[in-house]
Amino acid sequence: MTHNLRRTTTIAAMALVAGLGLTACGSDDSSSSSGGGGGDATSVTFLPKNLGNPYFDTSDAGGEKAVDEFGGTFEEVGPDTATPDAQVPFINTAAQQGVNALVISANDPTAICDALDEASSAGTKIVTFDSDTDAECRDLYISQADAEGIAKAQVDLIAEQIGDEGEIAILSAAANATNQNEWIDLMEADLEENHPDIELVDTVYGDDDDQTSFDKTAALLQSHPDLKGIVSPTTVGIAAAARYISTSEYKGKVAVTGLGTPNQMREYVKDGTVTAFALWNPEDLGYLAAYAAKALADGDIDGAEGDTFEAGDLGEYTVGADGVVLLGEPFVFDESNIDDFDF
Repeated sequence: MTHNLRRTTTIAAMALVAGLGLTACGSDDSSSSSGGGGGDATSVTFLPKNLGNPYFDTSDAGGEKAVDEFGGTFEEVGPDTATPDAQVPFINTAAQQGVNALVISANDPTAICDALDEASSAGTKIVTFDSDTDAECRDLYISQADAEGIAKAQVDLIAEQIGDEGEIAILSAAANATNQNEWIDLMEADLEENHPDIELVDTVYGDDDDQTSFDKTAALLQSHPDLKGIVSPTTVGIAAAARYISTSEYKGKVAVTGLGTPNQMREYVKDGTVTAFALWNPEDLGYLAAYAAKALADGDIDGAEGDTFEAGDLGEYTVGADGVVLLGEPFVFDESNIDDFDF
């Protein structure tokens, strides 16, 4: 790819720092809008898995920043719960409004495809980000990082933290979440091939709900008294698991890692509950998705492999196979660097 995605840790840190200073979108309203506009301005609607999720507050703020830069019109809409059925009315409304591009994090790879096909037929360009649909249901997928890299980063973290042996469990989001399931499959393969002394004893689902994830953590520890670690590849889940363990007898005995945001996880890193965790910059992910949506809507690209487009401050990107655009590599946060970030 033209854009150098294989950044070193130092460059990744600098890029993340440069992307900060965001403000969260409102999480209690069903929609919000801003941007320049009118006339020929490119209209972009962001539809996250659910509103009120700090991760999507951050990514959608990045999308709004990009739309403001290129003088388009921005709107954020979404359901309160992370289910595919709940996303469908918002897809339909965007199509009826004649939105130029819809940027969506899918709650299911196939369940929303009929609605997306209708929107596409109405002239709306479809960009998935964070969590994909089947490739034929969208024009582009903006991937936070290579799936193998995300899975390996999490396995490497838990292996290091538990001495590469013992029982672990996975606390995921929704059972049908495309990205979660792909990462879990790859983690299972990595564990089997490279970590024979680590046993994955359970995978449970917190539905990206704080209380459900908190309760699932408690249940895991009761069901598996020899558990040495929990991997949660979801920002809601890792924070809920850390919150439970931080005030329990398991603190210092059961490792927690996965994918989280610095602001959610800072107190748990500071108090010793969590040693290290990973993520990418979700603001950059939303920012890139918005510029990709503009390139599609303006006819600069059609989503074919080899297409290139400019993404503002992030530079030039190239579309890969199956209409996938990669943001970059996962970044590991720990006590040495977490205070450098604010998202």
